[in-house]
Amino acid sequence: MIATIVLVLRLALASALYLFLAWALLTLWRELKQEGQKLATKKPTGIVIIQKQEDSDEEQSFRFYQAEIIIGRHSQCDLSVADETLSAQHARLVYRRNLWWLEDLGSTNGTFLNNSPLITPAVVIADDTIKCGNTFFRLQIDNDENFAHKN
Repeated sequence: MIATIVLVLRLALASALYLFLAWALLTLWRELKQEGQKLATKKPTGIVIIQKQEDSDEEQSFRFYQAEIIIGRHSQCDLSVADETLSAQHARLVYRRNLWWLEDLGSTNGTFLNNSPLITPAVVIADDTIKCGNTFFRLQIDNDENFAHKN
């Protein structure tokens, strides 16, 4: 009789444990799904790139809202620059983890961030200067939600 009661209690405890684990996993799955949806709909912070040639005082500014910007000489780059010292695809700005990152794409003449050669991807902030070939780029980053791009 006692063996039967102990067996029933063990089964009840095991069932309760499995129900608790199933509830905990379901709760975690729902929260992860909800956070994933939030991240999927989050727009990158806008960025303004001010371009200036080394031998000119003329500046051009470009505003971007996409999560990746390719800088280079090729016409299909997001920021196409008529500078023969640039590679076809020279550098990339990528919005990750709520920050803008700059990386060199194996360019011939290298990419410089604030006059230092860029060896590994680096976080860029407002007023940073990027040099690709004979072209300088100054960054302005929109931190205010009022500038968020709306589709």
